[in-house]
Amino acid sequence: MAQAKHGDTVKVHYTGKLDDGTVFDSSTNREPLEFTIGAGNIIPGFEKAVVGMAQGESKTEVIPTEQAYGPYMEEMVVTIDRQQMPAEIEPEVGQQLHIQQPDGQLLPVMVTDVSDSTVTLDANHPLAGENLTFDIQLVEIG
Repeated sequence: MAQAKHGDTVKVHYTGKLDDGTVFDSSTNREPLEFTIGAGNIIPGFEKAVVGMAQGESKTEVIPTEQAYGPYMEEMVVTIDRQQMPAEIEPEVGQQLHIQQPDGQLLPVMVTDVSDSTVTLDANHPLAGENLTFDIQLVEIG
């Protein structure tokens, strides 16, 4: 039976959980996730977990932080003067915004603290610093 390898386009169903068992994402009740192994469109540890799987096979894989969204980096948290925020934005904790970098690229950030004078923005991925556990079922090798 064929096994998934680098360059294959595959479809998988998955459920992603944190160390405490909290489910953060799942393809249950929707179309399976389709990606090409090696294209770099998903986290490296997930790609590695799928390599070698046969169609119809299921497995559970623990993906360490380094193979997921990387470590949580304090230097990606910045506190700005509230007056630097656009007037039309009323910042709230948990709000997701985009900051335009000097090169024109947009950087997603989350508002993590708001005071009368400052706003704290975190550019870390929400799952940075987390080990992730995925239940994976290989549905199709294209």
